[in-house]
Amino acid sequence: MNTLELRTNLHKLIDTINNDNLLHRFYNLLDRTVESKEGQLWSGLSMEEQEELSLIESESHDPANLISHTKMKSKHAKWL
Repeated sequence: MNTLELRTNLHKLIDTINNDNLLHRFYNLLDRTVESKEGQLWSGLSMEEQEELSLIESESHDPANLISHTKMKSKHAKWL
């Protein structure tokens, strides 16, 4: 999907939302994202938090640590 298609689809999606609370939350999320500088979130973390996230990210590449989508859906079906 190119930029023009993304923008068009985003506008269409927003136009279908009839929940003011959701629109406000979506707006605030986009606004914060646009205003934030790249790396700002990462640099705000402590060294321990950065190390833990790095470890989690590397462990996520090990197939032994992965759970299938089907298994997760069945495990959490009561919330879906």
